[in-house]
Amino acid sequence: MTVLAHRSTASDSNDRLNRDALAVLQPGFEGTTAPAWLLRRVSEGLTAVGLFGRNITSPAQLAALTAQLRAEREDVLVAIDEEGGDVTRLEVRGGSSFPGNLALGAVDDTALTRDVAHELGRRLAGCGVNLNWAPSADVNSNPDNPVIGVRSFGADTLLAARHTAAYVEGLQAAGVAACTKHFPGHGDTSVDSHHALPRIDADPDTLYARELVPFKAAIAAGTKAVMSAHILVRSLDPTRPATLSPQILTGLLRKELGYEGLIVTDGMEMNAIAGTYGIERGSVLAIAAGADAICVGGGLADEATVLRLRDALVDAVREGSLPEERLADAAARVRALADWTRQACTARADAPQEEGSGASAIGLTAARRALAVSGRPAAVRRPYVATLAPVANIAVGDETPWGVAAELAALVPDTESGVHPEGATAADVLAAAGDRTVVAVVRDAHRHPWMAAAVTGLVAARPDTVVVEMGLPRAEPAGALYIATHGAARVCGRAAAEVIAGTGAGTAG
Repeated sequence: MTVLAHRSTASDSNDRLNRDALAVLQPGFEGTTAPAWLLRRVSEGLTAVGLFGRNITSPAQLAALTAQLRAEREDVLVAIDEEGGDVTRLEVRGGSSFPGNLALGAVDDTALTRDVAHELGRRLAGCGVNLNWAPSADVNSNPDNPVIGVRSFGADTLLAARHTAAYVEGLQAAGVAACTKHFPGHGDTSVDSHHALPRIDADPDTLYARELVPFKAAIAAGTKAVMSAHILVRSLDPTRPATLSPQILTGLLRKELGYEGLIVTDGMEMNAIAGTYGIERGSVLAIAAGADAICVGGGLADEATVLRLRDALVDAVREGSLPEERLADAAARVRALADWTRQACTARADAPQEEGSGASAIGLTAARRALAVSGRPAAVRRPYVATLAPVANIAVGDETPWGVAAELAALVPDTESGVHPEGATAADVLAAAGDRTVVAVVRDAHRHPWMAAAVTGLVAARPDTVVVEMGLPRAEPAGALYIATHGAARVCGRAAAEVIAGTGAGTAG
Protein backbone atom coordinates (compact mmCIF):
# COMPACT_ATOMS: atom_id res chain seq x y z
CA MET A 1 0.00 0.00 0.00
CA THR A 2 2.84 2.33 0.86
CA VAL A 3 4.49 1.69 -2.50
CA LEU A 4 1.22 2.29 -4.34
CA ALA A 5 0.65 5.54 -2.45
CA HIS A 6 4.18 6.64 -3.31
CA ARG A 7 3.62 5.90 -6.98
CA SER A 8 0.34 7.78 -6.94
CA THR A 9 1.99 10.79 -5.35
CA ALA A 10 4.83 10.73 -7.88
CA SER A 11 2.31 10.42 -10.70
CA ASP A 12 0.26 13.33 -9.33
CA SER A 13 3.38 15.45 -9.01
CA ASN A 14 4.44 14.67 -12.57
CA ASP A 15 0.98 15.50 -13.89
CA ARG A 16 0.93 18.77 -11.94
CA LEU A 17 4.32 19.78 -13.29
CA ASN A 18 3.30 19.01 -16.86
CA ARG A 19 0.05 20.96 -16.51
CA ASP A 20 1.82 23.94 -14.96
CA ALA A 21 4.49 23.90 -17.67
CA LEU A 22 1.82 23.81 -20.38
CA ALA A 23 -0.16 26.55 -18.64
CA VAL A 24 2.65 29.10 -18.97
CA LEU A 25 3.06 28.67 -22.73
CA GLN A 26 1.39 30.88 -25.36
CA PRO A 27 2.13 29.02 -28.60
CA GLY A 28 1.01 29.64 -32.15
CA PHE A 29 0.00 27.17 -34.82
CA GLU A 30 -0.52 26.92 -38.56
CA GLY A 31 -3.90 26.99 -40.23
CA THR A 32 -7.33 28.57 -39.84
CA THR A 33 -8.76 25.75 -37.74
CA ALA A 34 -7.28 24.34 -34.56
CA PRO A 35 -5.14 21.26 -35.30
CA ALA A 36 -5.79 18.09 -33.34
CA TRP A 37 -2.48 18.35 -31.46
CA LEU A 38 -3.38 21.81 -30.16
CA LEU A 39 -6.81 20.72 -28.92
CA ARG A 40 -5.21 17.74 -27.21
CA ARG A 41 -2.68 19.95 -25.41
CA VAL A 42 -5.43 22.39 -24.37
CA SER A 43 -7.26 19.49 -22.76
CA GLU A 44 -4.00 18.57 -20.98
CA GLY A 45 -3.50 22.01 -19.44
CA LEU A 46 -2.40 24.45 -22.16
CA THR A 47 -4.20 27.63 -21.12
CA ALA A 48 -3.32 30.10 -23.88
CA VAL A 49 -2.97 30.19 -27.65
CA GLY A 50 -1.53 32.98 -29.81
CA LEU A 51 -3.07 33.97 -33.12
CA PHE A 52 -1.33 35.59 -36.07
CA GLY A 53 -2.33 36.75 -39.52
CA ARG A 54 -1.88 33.26 -40.94
CA ASN A 55 -4.73 32.04 -38.71
CA ILE A 56 -7.35 34.59 -39.78
CA THR A 57 -9.40 35.06 -42.95
CA SER A 58 -12.61 36.69 -41.67
CA PRO A 59 -14.44 37.53 -38.44
CA ALA A 60 -16.77 34.57 -38.92
CA GLN A 61 -13.86 32.16 -39.43
CA LEU A 62 -12.06 33.59 -36.40
CA ALA A 63 -15.17 33.21 -34.24
CA ALA A 64 -15.48 29.58 -35.35
CA LEU A 65 -11.81 28.97 -34.51
CA THR A 66 -12.08 30.41 -31.01
CA ALA A 67 -15.29 28.44 -30.42
CA GLN A 68 -13.37 25.30 -31.39
CA LEU A 69 -10.76 26.07 -28.74
CA ARG A 70 -13.37 26.84 -26.08
CA ALA A 71 -15.08 23.54 -26.70
CA GLU A 72 -11.95 22.04 -25.13
CA ARG A 73 -11.48 24.63 -22.40
CA GLU A 74 -14.04 27.31 -21.62
CA ASP A 75 -11.55 29.80 -20.18
CA VAL A 76 -8.75 29.40 -22.71
CA LEU A 77 -6.83 32.63 -23.34
CA VAL A 78 -6.86 33.49 -27.03
CA ALA A 79 -4.20 36.13 -27.62
CA ILE A 80 -3.46 38.29 -30.63
CA ASP A 81 -1.00 40.98 -31.65
CA GLU A 82 -3.60 43.55 -32.71
CA GLU A 83 -2.24 47.05 -32.18
CA GLY A 84 -4.32 48.61 -34.93
CA GLY A 85 -2.51 50.87 -37.34
CA ASP A 86 0.51 49.29 -38.99
CA VAL A 87 0.40 46.12 -36.86
CA THR A 88 -2.83 44.28 -37.55
CA ARG A 89 -3.65 40.59 -37.58
CA LEU A 90 -7.43 40.93 -37.58
CA GLU A 91 -7.29 42.77 -40.92
CA VAL A 92 -3.93 41.53 -42.11
CA ARG A 93 -4.92 41.27 -45.77
CA GLY A 94 -6.79 44.54 -46.14
CA GLY A 95 -5.29 46.98 -43.66
CA SER A 96 -6.62 48.17 -40.33
CA SER A 97 -9.86 50.03 -39.74
CA PHE A 98 -8.12 51.81 -36.86
CA PRO A 99 -5.17 54.20 -36.87
CA GLY A 100 -2.23 53.24 -34.70
CA ASN A 101 -0.74 54.83 -31.64
CA LEU A 102 1.17 57.68 -33.27
CA ALA A 103 -1.99 58.94 -34.97
CA LEU A 104 -3.87 58.84 -31.68
CA GLY A 105 -1.01 60.63 -29.96
CA ALA A 106 -1.00 63.29 -32.70
CA VAL A 107 -4.69 64.02 -32.01
CA ASP A 108 -4.00 63.91 -28.25
CA ASP A 109 -7.59 63.33 -27.21
CA THR A 110 -7.59 60.62 -24.54
CA ALA A 111 -11.34 60.16 -24.87
CA LEU A 112 -10.83 59.33 -28.56
CA THR A 113 -8.03 56.89 -27.74
CA ARG A 114 -10.24 55.21 -25.14
CA ASP A 115 -13.11 54.95 -27.62
CA VAL A 116 -10.90 53.57 -30.41
CA ALA A 117 -9.43 50.95 -28.08
CA HIS A 118 -12.91 50.04 -26.84
CA GLU A 119 -14.23 49.54 -30.35
CA LEU A 120 -11.19 47.47 -31.29
CA GLY A 121 -11.69 45.43 -28.13
CA ARG A 122 -15.39 45.01 -28.90
CA ARG A 123 -14.54 43.54 -32.30
CA LEU A 124 -11.91 41.22 -30.84
CA ALA A 125 -14.27 40.05 -28.10
CA GLY A 126 -16.98 39.46 -30.68
CA CYS A 127 -14.62 37.03 -32.42
CA GLY A 128 -13.69 35.29 -29.17
CA VAL A 129 -10.28 36.91 -28.66
CA ASN A 130 -9.72 37.90 -25.02
CA LEU A 131 -6.04 38.91 -24.68
CA ASN A 132 -4.44 41.57 -26.85
CA TRP A 133 -0.65 42.00 -26.89
CA ALA A 134 -1.14 45.78 -26.91
CA PRO A 135 -0.72 48.69 -26.37
CA SER A 136 2.86 49.73 -26.95
CA ALA A 137 3.81 52.04 -24.08
CA ASP A 138 7.26 52.75 -25.51
CA VAL A 139 8.35 56.38 -25.62
CA ASN A 140 9.81 56.79 -29.11
CA SER A 141 12.76 58.88 -27.94
CA ASN A 142 14.99 57.64 -30.78
CA PRO A 143 13.48 58.79 -34.10
CA ASP A 144 15.70 56.29 -35.94
CA ASN A 145 14.18 53.36 -34.04
CA PRO A 146 13.61 50.68 -36.70
CA VAL A 147 10.90 48.70 -34.93
CA ILE A 148 8.81 51.08 -32.74
CA GLY A 149 8.21 54.36 -34.62
CA VAL A 150 4.50 54.82 -35.33
CA ARG A 151 3.68 52.04 -32.87
CA SER A 152 4.43 54.53 -30.08
CA PHE A 153 2.08 57.30 -29.03
CA GLY A 154 5.04 59.66 -29.43
CA ALA A 155 8.30 60.99 -28.04
CA ASP A 156 6.65 62.91 -25.19
CA THR A 157 6.65 60.86 -21.99
CA LEU A 158 3.51 62.29 -20.40
CA LEU A 159 1.57 62.08 -23.66
CA ALA A 160 2.56 58.43 -24.03
CA ALA A 161 1.54 57.79 -20.42
CA ARG A 162 -1.94 59.29 -20.61
CA HIS A 163 -2.75 57.56 -23.90
CA THR A 164 -1.39 54.23 -22.71
CA ALA A 165 -3.73 54.42 -19.71
CA ALA A 166 -6.68 55.42 -21.89
CA TYR A 167 -6.01 52.56 -24.29
CA VAL A 168 -5.83 50.02 -21.45
CA GLU A 169 -9.10 51.31 -20.00
CA GLY A 170 -10.92 51.23 -23.33
CA LEU A 171 -9.71 47.77 -24.31
CA GLN A 172 -10.48 46.18 -20.95
CA ALA A 173 -13.90 47.81 -20.75
CA ALA A 174 -14.71 45.65 -23.77
CA GLY A 175 -13.69 42.52 -21.86
CA VAL A 176 -10.31 42.06 -23.55
CA ALA A 177 -7.20 41.96 -21.36
CA ALA A 178 -4.52 44.49 -22.31
CA CYS A 179 -0.87 43.48 -22.43
CA THR A 180 1.17 46.67 -22.16
CA LYS A 181 4.57 46.41 -23.88
CA HIS A 182 7.62 46.40 -24.16
CA PHE A 183 8.82 46.68 -20.55
CA PRO A 184 10.95 48.52 -19.46
CA GLY A 185 10.75 50.50 -22.73
CA HIS A 186 11.92 49.77 -26.30
CA GLY A 187 11.80 53.34 -27.61
CA ASP A 188 15.46 54.30 -27.25
CA THR A 189 16.85 51.49 -29.42
CA SER A 190 18.47 51.46 -32.83
CA VAL A 191 18.31 47.68 -33.30
CA ASP A 192 15.27 45.49 -33.95
CA SER A 193 15.14 42.72 -31.33
CA HIS A 194 13.72 40.38 -33.97
CA HIS A 195 17.23 40.39 -35.44
CA ALA A 196 19.66 41.06 -32.57
CA LEU A 197 19.86 42.17 -28.94
CA PRO A 198 19.37 45.94 -28.58
CA ARG A 199 21.24 47.80 -25.86
CA ILE A 200 20.06 50.87 -23.97
CA ASP A 201 22.70 52.93 -22.22
CA ALA A 202 20.43 55.49 -20.53
CA ASP A 203 21.15 56.17 -16.87
CA PRO A 204 18.63 55.21 -14.16
CA ASP A 205 17.37 58.78 -13.72
CA THR A 206 16.51 58.98 -17.42
CA LEU A 207 14.82 55.59 -17.39
CA TYR A 208 12.66 56.47 -14.39
CA ALA A 209 11.73 59.87 -15.80
CA ARG A 210 11.08 58.68 -19.35
CA GLU A 211 10.69 54.95 -20.09
CA LEU A 212 8.94 53.82 -16.92
CA VAL A 213 6.31 56.57 -16.68
CA PRO A 214 3.86 55.07 -19.24
CA PHE A 215 4.17 51.66 -17.59
CA LYS A 216 3.34 53.17 -14.23
CA ALA A 217 0.27 54.73 -15.85
CA ALA A 218 -0.75 51.38 -17.32
CA ILE A 219 -0.38 49.67 -13.95
CA ALA A 220 -2.48 52.40 -12.33
CA ALA A 221 -5.10 51.87 -15.05
CA GLY A 222 -5.24 48.17 -14.18
CA THR A 223 -3.50 46.55 -17.13
CA LYS A 224 -4.00 42.80 -16.83
CA ALA A 225 -0.68 41.93 -18.46
CA VAL A 226 2.72 43.46 -19.21
CA MET A 227 5.06 42.20 -21.92
CA SER A 228 8.80 42.20 -21.38
CA ALA A 229 11.30 43.44 -23.95
CA HIS A 230 14.31 41.57 -25.28
CA ILE A 231 16.61 44.52 -24.59
CA LEU A 232 19.75 44.90 -22.51
CA VAL A 233 19.32 47.88 -20.18
CA ARG A 234 22.80 48.18 -18.76
CA SER A 235 21.97 50.42 -15.81
CA LEU A 236 19.33 47.95 -14.58
CA ASP A 237 21.05 44.66 -15.41
CA PRO A 238 24.41 44.71 -17.23
CA THR A 239 24.36 41.04 -18.23
CA ARG A 240 20.84 39.82 -19.02
CA PRO A 241 18.11 41.20 -21.27
CA ALA A 242 14.96 42.36 -19.50
CA THR A 243 13.01 39.20 -20.37
CA LEU A 244 15.56 37.10 -18.48
CA SER A 245 16.41 39.54 -15.69
CA PRO A 246 15.28 38.96 -12.09
CA GLN A 247 16.35 42.53 -11.28
CA ILE A 248 14.00 43.93 -13.92
CA LEU A 249 11.00 41.58 -13.80
CA THR A 250 10.90 40.72 -10.10
CA GLY A 251 12.88 43.54 -8.52
CA LEU A 252 11.65 46.50 -10.58
CA LEU A 253 8.28 45.49 -12.04
CA ARG A 254 6.93 43.33 -9.22
CA LYS A 255 8.46 44.78 -6.07
CA GLU A 256 9.26 48.39 -6.87
CA LEU A 257 6.34 49.22 -9.17
CA GLY A 258 3.95 46.92 -7.31
CA TYR A 259 2.61 45.14 -10.38
CA GLU A 260 0.59 42.00 -9.58
CA GLY A 261 -0.75 40.99 -12.99
CA LEU A 262 0.58 38.63 -15.65
CA ILE A 263 4.08 39.12 -17.05
CA VAL A 264 4.34 37.84 -20.63
CA THR A 265 7.56 37.57 -22.62
CA ASP A 266 7.93 38.93 -26.11
CA GLY A 267 8.31 36.21 -28.73
CA MET A 268 11.04 33.84 -27.54
CA GLU A 269 11.86 32.84 -31.11
CA MET A 270 13.12 36.36 -31.77
CA ASN A 271 16.84 36.34 -32.42
CA ALA A 272 17.66 38.54 -29.42
CA ILE A 273 16.85 35.48 -27.26
CA ALA A 274 16.85 32.45 -29.56
CA GLY A 275 20.16 33.40 -31.16
CA THR A 276 21.92 33.85 -27.81
CA TYR A 277 20.28 31.54 -25.28
CA GLY A 278 18.07 29.23 -27.33
CA ILE A 279 14.32 29.13 -26.71
CA GLU A 280 14.42 26.25 -24.18
CA ARG A 281 17.06 27.78 -21.90
CA GLY A 282 15.65 31.25 -22.51
CA SER A 283 12.18 30.12 -21.43
CA VAL A 284 13.48 28.56 -18.22
CA LEU A 285 15.49 31.67 -17.41
CA ALA A 286 12.47 33.90 -18.14
CA ILE A 287 10.16 32.00 -15.76
CA ALA A 288 12.89 31.92 -13.11
CA ALA A 289 13.37 35.69 -13.52
CA GLY A 290 9.69 36.38 -12.84
CA ALA A 291 7.88 36.00 -16.17
CA ASP A 292 4.61 34.07 -16.03
CA ALA A 293 3.91 33.31 -19.67
CA ILE A 294 6.13 32.40 -22.61
CA CYS A 295 5.05 33.85 -25.94
CA VAL A 296 6.27 31.65 -28.78
CA GLY A 297 4.77 30.88 -32.14
CA GLY A 298 5.34 33.79 -34.47
CA GLY A 299 7.84 31.67 -36.36
CA LEU A 300 7.71 28.40 -34.42
CA ALA A 301 4.21 27.01 -34.58
CA ASP A 302 4.16 23.27 -34.05
CA GLU A 303 3.61 20.63 -31.42
CA ALA A 304 7.29 19.78 -31.20
CA THR A 305 8.08 23.31 -29.97
CA VAL A 306 5.38 23.11 -27.29
CA LEU A 307 6.66 19.75 -26.05
CA ARG A 308 10.29 20.91 -26.06
CA LEU A 309 9.40 23.92 -23.92
CA ARG A 310 7.15 21.93 -21.60
CA ASP A 311 9.87 19.35 -21.04
CA ALA A 312 12.56 22.01 -20.57
CA LEU A 313 10.53 23.62 -17.79
CA VAL A 314 9.74 20.30 -16.09
CA ASP A 315 13.37 19.18 -16.31
CA ALA A 316 14.54 22.49 -14.85
CA VAL A 317 12.27 21.99 -11.84
CA ARG A 318 13.55 18.46 -11.31
CA GLU A 319 17.17 19.58 -11.65
CA GLY A 320 16.67 22.43 -9.21
CA SER A 321 17.42 25.33 -11.59
CA LEU A 322 13.77 26.45 -11.54
CA PRO A 323 11.92 26.42 -8.19
CA GLU A 324 8.71 24.43 -8.40
CA GLU A 325 6.95 27.20 -6.48
CA ARG A 326 7.93 29.75 -9.12
CA LEU A 327 6.48 27.64 -11.94
CA ALA A 328 3.31 27.02 -9.89
CA ASP A 329 2.97 30.75 -9.19
CA ALA A 330 3.36 31.58 -12.88
CA ALA A 331 0.73 29.01 -13.86
CA ALA A 332 -1.63 30.34 -11.20
CA ARG A 333 -1.33 33.87 -12.60
CA VAL A 334 -2.14 32.60 -16.09
CA ARG A 335 -5.20 30.78 -14.79
CA ALA A 336 -6.29 33.85 -12.82
CA LEU A 337 -6.25 35.94 -16.00
CA ALA A 338 -8.12 33.22 -17.86
CA ASP A 339 -10.77 33.33 -15.15
CA TRP A 340 -11.01 37.14 -15.42
CA THR A 341 -11.59 36.92 -19.16
CA ARG A 342 -14.26 34.25 -18.66
CA GLN A 343 -16.10 36.47 -16.20
CA ALA A 344 -15.68 39.50 -18.45
CA CYS A 345 -17.15 37.54 -21.35
CA THR A 346 -20.15 36.59 -19.23
CA ALA A 347 -20.65 40.20 -18.14
CA ARG A 348 -20.43 41.41 -21.73
CA ALA A 349 -22.99 38.85 -22.86
CA ASP A 350 -25.37 40.02 -20.15
CA ALA A 351 -24.91 43.74 -20.91
CA PRO A 352 -27.28 45.66 -23.22
CA GLN A 353 -25.99 45.68 -26.79
CA GLU A 354 -24.92 48.97 -28.35
CA GLU A 355 -27.12 50.22 -31.17
CA GLY A 356 -26.64 53.02 -33.65
CA SER A 357 -23.56 54.32 -31.87
CA GLY A 358 -21.53 55.10 -34.99
CA ALA A 359 -18.67 53.16 -33.37
CA SER A 360 -17.83 51.37 -36.62
CA ALA A 361 -16.70 54.67 -38.16
CA ILE A 362 -14.55 55.81 -35.25
CA GLY A 363 -11.33 54.57 -36.82
CA LEU A 364 -11.76 56.72 -39.92
CA THR A 365 -12.84 59.67 -37.78
CA ALA A 366 -9.65 59.33 -35.74
CA ALA A 367 -7.50 58.99 -38.88
CA ARG A 368 -8.98 62.16 -40.34
CA ARG A 369 -8.29 64.07 -37.14
CA ALA A 370 -4.70 62.82 -37.10
CA LEU A 371 -3.77 64.32 -40.48
CA ALA A 372 -1.32 67.20 -40.61
CA VAL A 373 -1.51 69.04 -43.94
CA SER A 374 0.89 71.64 -45.33
CA GLY A 375 0.19 73.51 -48.55
CA ARG A 376 -3.08 74.11 -50.27
CA PRO A 377 -5.42 71.15 -50.51
CA ALA A 378 -6.73 71.03 -54.05
CA ALA A 379 -8.30 68.25 -56.08
CA VAL A 380 -5.63 66.39 -58.03
CA ARG A 381 -6.62 65.13 -61.45
CA ARG A 382 -4.96 62.24 -63.30
CA PRO A 383 -2.68 61.30 -60.41
CA TYR A 384 0.17 58.80 -60.50
CA VAL A 385 0.67 57.34 -57.01
CA ALA A 386 4.30 56.33 -56.51
CA THR A 387 4.70 54.25 -53.38
CA LEU A 388 8.34 54.36 -52.28
CA ALA A 389 8.40 51.13 -50.31
CA PRO A 390 11.05 50.29 -47.73
CA VAL A 391 11.59 46.74 -46.49
CA ALA A 392 8.95 46.11 -43.82
CA ASN A 393 10.07 45.26 -40.30
CA ILE A 394 9.03 41.86 -38.97
CA ALA A 395 6.55 43.24 -36.42
CA VAL A 396 4.58 44.91 -39.21
CA GLY A 397 5.14 42.22 -41.82
CA ASP A 398 4.80 42.52 -45.57
CA GLU A 399 1.37 40.88 -45.93
CA THR A 400 -0.63 43.98 -45.11
CA PRO A 401 -1.19 46.47 -47.93
CA TRP A 402 -0.52 50.15 -47.22
CA GLY A 403 -0.45 53.46 -49.04
CA VAL A 404 -3.05 55.65 -50.70
CA ALA A 405 -3.24 54.17 -54.21
CA ALA A 406 -6.29 51.97 -53.73
CA GLU A 407 -8.13 54.55 -51.64
CA LEU A 408 -7.43 57.36 -54.10
CA ALA A 409 -8.48 55.19 -57.05
CA ALA A 410 -11.84 54.70 -55.34
CA LEU A 411 -12.29 58.49 -55.24
CA VAL A 412 -10.53 59.46 -58.49
CA PRO A 413 -11.14 56.73 -61.05
CA ASP A 414 -8.42 57.97 -63.44
CA THR A 415 -5.64 57.05 -61.00
CA GLU A 416 -2.57 55.06 -61.91
CA SER A 417 -0.01 53.73 -59.49
CA GLY A 418 3.22 51.83 -59.04
CA VAL A 419 5.39 50.50 -56.24
CA HIS A 420 9.02 51.62 -56.28
CA PRO A 421 11.25 49.52 -54.00
CA GLU A 422 14.45 50.42 -52.19
CA GLY A 423 16.93 52.20 -54.44
CA ALA A 424 14.33 53.78 -56.74
CA THR A 425 15.10 57.30 -58.00
CA ALA A 426 13.12 60.34 -59.02
CA ALA A 427 13.90 59.49 -62.63
CA ASP A 428 12.31 56.07 -62.22
CA VAL A 429 9.13 57.60 -60.85
CA LEU A 430 8.96 60.34 -63.50
CA ALA A 431 9.38 57.80 -66.27
CA ALA A 432 6.45 55.81 -64.90
CA ALA A 433 4.27 58.88 -64.23
CA GLY A 434 4.54 60.49 -67.65
CA ASP A 435 2.56 63.73 -67.60
CA ARG A 436 0.45 62.78 -64.59
CA THR A 437 0.63 64.57 -61.24
CA VAL A 438 2.93 62.64 -58.96
CA VAL A 439 1.71 61.60 -55.52
CA ALA A 440 4.79 60.31 -53.70
CA VAL A 441 3.94 58.08 -50.74
CA VAL A 442 6.76 57.46 -48.27
CA ARG A 443 7.25 55.75 -44.94
CA ASP A 444 9.90 57.11 -42.56
CA ALA A 445 11.67 59.12 -45.25
CA HIS A 446 14.11 60.45 -42.64
CA ARG A 447 15.49 56.92 -42.13
CA HIS A 448 15.95 56.09 -45.83
CA PRO A 449 18.37 58.30 -47.80
CA TRP A 450 17.29 56.84 -51.15
CA MET A 451 13.68 57.74 -50.37
CA ALA A 452 14.52 61.28 -49.26
CA ALA A 453 16.62 61.80 -52.38
CA ALA A 454 13.78 60.61 -54.62
CA VAL A 455 11.34 63.03 -52.98
CA THR A 456 13.79 65.92 -53.35
CA GLY A 457 14.27 65.10 -57.01
CA LEU A 458 10.55 64.79 -57.67
CA VAL A 459 9.70 68.12 -56.06
CA ALA A 460 12.52 69.84 -57.96
CA ALA A 461 11.37 68.41 -61.29
CA ARG A 462 7.63 68.68 -60.62
CA PRO A 463 6.74 71.43 -58.11
CA ASP A 464 3.12 70.22 -58.12
CA THR A 465 4.16 66.89 -56.55
CA VAL A 466 2.07 65.74 -53.59
CA VAL A 467 3.99 64.05 -50.77
CA VAL A 468 2.31 61.73 -48.27
CA GLU A 469 4.39 60.63 -45.26
CA MET A 470 2.83 57.55 -43.65
CA GLY A 471 5.57 56.93 -41.10
CA LEU A 472 7.21 59.17 -38.56
CA PRO A 473 7.07 62.72 -40.03
CA ARG A 474 10.61 63.87 -39.26
CA ALA A 475 11.64 65.24 -42.66
CA GLU A 476 10.70 68.81 -43.60
CA PRO A 477 7.39 69.07 -45.46
CA ALA A 478 7.92 69.10 -49.22
CA GLY A 479 5.79 69.43 -52.33
CA ALA A 480 2.80 71.54 -53.31
CA LEU A 481 0.80 69.52 -50.82
CA TYR A 482 2.29 67.55 -47.93
CA ILE A 483 0.23 65.21 -45.76
CA ALA A 484 1.47 63.46 -42.63
CA THR A 485 -0.88 60.62 -41.71
CA HIS A 486 1.09 59.40 -38.64
CA GLY A 487 0.63 55.79 -39.68
CA ALA A 488 -0.04 53.49 -42.62
CA ALA A 489 -3.35 51.90 -41.64
CA ARG A 490 -5.96 51.60 -44.37
CA VAL A 491 -8.04 54.36 -42.77
CA CYS A 492 -4.99 56.64 -42.75
CA GLY A 493 -4.67 56.09 -46.48
CA ARG A 494 -8.36 56.83 -46.91
CA ALA A 495 -8.11 60.08 -44.96
CA ALA A 496 -5.12 61.23 -47.04
CA ALA A 497 -6.87 60.25 -50.28
CA GLU A 498 -9.85 62.40 -49.35
CA VAL A 499 -7.60 65.46 -49.06
CA ILE A 500 -5.85 64.70 -52.36
CA ALA A 501 -9.19 64.20 -54.10
CA GLY A 502 -10.54 67.43 -52.65
CA THR A 503 -13.22 65.80 -50.53
CA GLY A 504 -11.48 66.23 -47.16
CA ALA A 505 -9.80 69.21 -45.52
CA GLY A 506 -7.33 67.67 -43.08
CA THR A 507 -5.56 69.94 -40.61
CA ALA A 508 -3.55 72.83 -41.95
CA GLY A 509 -0.10 73.00 -40.40
